[in-house]
Amino acid sequence: MTTTVQEEDTVTAGSTSAPWRIGTRGSLLALTQAGTIRDALIATGQPAELVVIKTPGDLSSDPVQKIGVGVFTSALRDELAAGTIDIAVHSYKDLPTAQDPRFTIAAVPPREDPRDALVARDGLVLGELPAGARVGTSAPRRAAQLRALGLGLEIAPLRGNIDTRLRKVIDGELDAIVIARAGLCRIGRTDAITESLEPVQMLPAPSQGALAVECRTDDPQLIEVLAGLDDAATRAAVLAERSLLGELEAGCTAPIGALAEIVESIDEDGRIFDELSLRACAAAIDGSDVLRASIVGAPSDAAELGRTLARELLDLGARALLSVTDEPAPTDFTNSSPMENNR
Repeated sequence: MTTTVQEEDTVTAGSTSAPWRIGTRGSLLALTQAGTIRDALIATGQPAELVVIKTPGDLSSDPVQKIGVGVFTSALRDELAAGTIDIAVHSYKDLPTAQDPRFTIAAVPPREDPRDALVARDGLVLGELPAGARVGTSAPRRAAQLRALGLGLEIAPLRGNIDTRLRKVIDGELDAIVIARAGLCRIGRTDAITESLEPVQMLPAPSQGALAVECRTDDPQLIEVLAGLDDAATRAAVLAERSLLGELEAGCTAPIGALAEIVESIDEDGRIFDELSLRACAAAIDGSDVLRASIVGAPSDAAELGRTLARELLDLGARALLSVTDEPAPTDFTNSSPMENNR
């Protein structure tokens, strides 16, 4: 069961209508993300407030494999279905790829920087870490790509909110951590970043840095209002990345990276037009191999581009590669936690 706590919050001054209730988890990052949607609605004259949802996952210290990977997003959706809240704000990469017909993702706001970030002792960048340095990460995708770089790093499990993770470097428990840059940007902690990892080093998780603003499908008025917060380029990029993930039949904890971007191209007559560029990789968790592929096409074909690239990875041997477990990651890697949405 979930419980809800109504936050005292700012609504539109002088409004006589009831505010829309925006469901969020109670972490600093989740509140900050949901707060951007509240503020955007208020700026358009729509009253809105935050409602904190406490989930079993927030109250448990058990491993995620025991409490369930989807416990955090499903708790918000349960309250949305029950009518306790009108809107749920998710970190998009934590949502399952299968669509739930009860809900509509009415807005995908402009994406924060999707890259991963290194936070290391003494201001070091990745290439300066000595062999044997302990690097913490919660994601099998990051663990696999770090191992594949052949730097001789020791990969350590990492759990907790952003402050907890940063303290592990400050206190000397770890030499470095790798987390999503987006989360640090949103809570104003970019000062902690010692290197932003380029996609050629480490491809981010599909839809990393993007938010999903969800409401009930049977609420057309709210869908129409939320559509004003949608960013077409971000939606197309996320659709391509998640279509790839769905075609691979892989979940959000699989060692798969993907990044789609809208880029400008020039045709034979010198006319400039937009294309969608999608890069992806599938990695063995032990770092023994990484398969990479890319594709370019029309943004309107985003979903099919993702599926096509997934099939190319499968033809290259991704299915067998993803099953490599000769050097398994620690337990936490195989069920990375959404306890901080952009971990």
